[in-house]
Parts: sequence; C-alpha cells; structure tokens
Amino acid sequence: MEKVPQAGFPIKGLWISGFQRSLALQNLMFPFKLLVSLFQALRVLKSFKPDMVVGTGGFASGPLLQVAQWLGLPTLIQEQNSYPGVTNRILSSKVDRICVAYPKMDRFFPKHKLRLTGNPVRSILTQKHSSEKAKVFFGLNPKRKTLAIIGGSLGAGRINELIQKELKFIQKLNLQILWQCGSLYYEIYKELESDRVVIKPFIYEMEQLYAAADFIISRAGAGSISELSCVAKPLLLIPSPNVTANHQFHNAQALANEKAALLLEEIELEEKFRDSFFKWINDTSQLEQAQTNLKRLAKPNATNAIINEIQELL
Repeated sequence: MEKVPQAGFPIKGLWISGFQRSLALQNLMFPFKLLVSLFQALRVLKSFKPDMVVGTGGFASGPLLQVAQWLGLPTLIQEQNSYPGVTNRILSSKVDRICVAYPKMDRFFPKHKLRLTGNPVRSILTQKHSSEKAKVFFGLNPKRKTLAIIGGSLGAGRINELIQKELKFIQKLNLQILWQCGSLYYEIYKELESDRVVIKPFIYEMEQLYAAADFIISRAGAGSISELSCVAKPLLLIPSPNVTANHQFHNAQALANEKAALLLEEIELEEKFRDSFFKWINDTSQLEQAQTNLKRLAKPNATNAIINEIQELL
C-alpha cells in the first residue's frame, strides 16, 4: 500500500483478510469481510473497466478474480511459488490461463492452462558488471572471495544470528563478507564491521552486490529465487519458516531437488552449518554443476512471456 503509490500507480484496498488455519475468533468475521470485499471488488471493476484481470495470489486477489469471473472478464493467475496457496488453487478451475515459475505444477492446476513463464525479474540482471570493481565499490578486497548475505529489506533475524556466531569461522576460510543485515538489525551488528566484513542495513545497488558475490546466502522468497537463478552464483538457501503454507521451504526444495542450490533449514543450522558450508565452498565440481543448473532454471524474460500470454487472451 506504500510501494505502489511511490511507483506512481493508484491502488485500492479490500477489507478481506486471511482465514486462520486454527481456531481463532477473527474467523467469525471472515464471511462478513468476504461479502464486503466482493462488493468492493465489483465497485473497483465497474469503475476501472479493465479488459482483463491478473491475480498474483494471496487473499486480496481472491474476491477481485472471483467477481471478474462472474462478469465474464478474461482472468490470469501468476503463481510465483512452487507450492501454490489456497486462493490460487480455488480460482484455478475458472481462470483462463495460469503462468507459473516452476515445472510440474500440474500437480495443483489444470495442465492445459499452464504456461511456464517464470517470475518477473529486474532489468539490472541483464547488465554486466565487473566483479573486482563491484568489490571495490563496497570497500572490499577485489582479489578475495566474497560471501554475500541477503536477508531482505528488514533483515532475517536467524540468519543474522548465524553469521554473527560463525563470523570467525567464515573468515578463517579466507572469505570476506558483504552482509545486508536489514534495517531492523543494523544497530545491533554494525560494530562487527571490519576491513573484511562490510555491513549494510540495506543495499540499493543490487547489481553491484550480485557482481561482487562469489557465494550467496539468502532466504527463499519467490522473487529472490527468480533473481538468484538469473544471477547463477553458488547459492545457500535458508528458508523462513514463518510464511504461509511454508512457501519458502518448498521454493528452496525445488532448487535443491534440481541440484541448483544447497538447502539448510533453520532447525538444522546449529548441527549442520559448519560442515555443510565448508564442503559446499570447497567442492568445485558441485558448485559448477549448481551454477549450470541455476542458469537452466533461469527465466530472465519472464515479464515479456507473461505479457504475451495476456495479449493472447485479449
């Protein structure tokens, strides 16, 4: 509700909220919220008069796509995750097209509606940047291997705790660290910065970060995985367990199954991180194979592919 207006686009909100999968008092309000949101969606569609409607999942898109289907408008779902949410699964029987980012999604959706397009990624990924210049940009040694940690704009608490604990171990492996710790955590960790550890609350120049990185540790959100597949640098994924339907684990597992990334769950970090990390960065053939597999899975032209599907429906 903030980022979209900042980008110059109007936005309308619906009253709808998620249905809790446990016994919760707020579920008593769900039928009323749904009914109100359907009327709100009808008002939006009557006012805006779209030629078609695209849903990207989540409870907010449910009422809008449902009303669009009642009005006979063409509808398309863009499913970003390897394990779809309830909303998209419910709507999939009536939509005209389903654009997905992972293969074998006919486990969840009608096969004849599926198009493997990938998720939209930023144009910065098509730009070439010098690894050595990128390292200098961040004040790092241009000749030393660099581990980049990406925890999202707010940061990832458990990953930050892990890096703090294993800082000396990582440095003993002759690695320097570029650590995006998140705005919530910067004041906690900024004192750990040194000539071999650069810590930022947030990094806007992601093209420089990707160029500087020789290894990457990241969460496993759908957008992040799509970008990181295009970047094709050795990738260790630590999915957040605190997301709906455990989406991040399923996303990370999809890459791990293709031998395109190393997957460690948060509950495994204490026991497995050191041994797994050491073997990972020193197994040249495994790293090369993973990079090859990431490139194979990458869909850098996803935006155009999705637009083509929309134009075909119109």
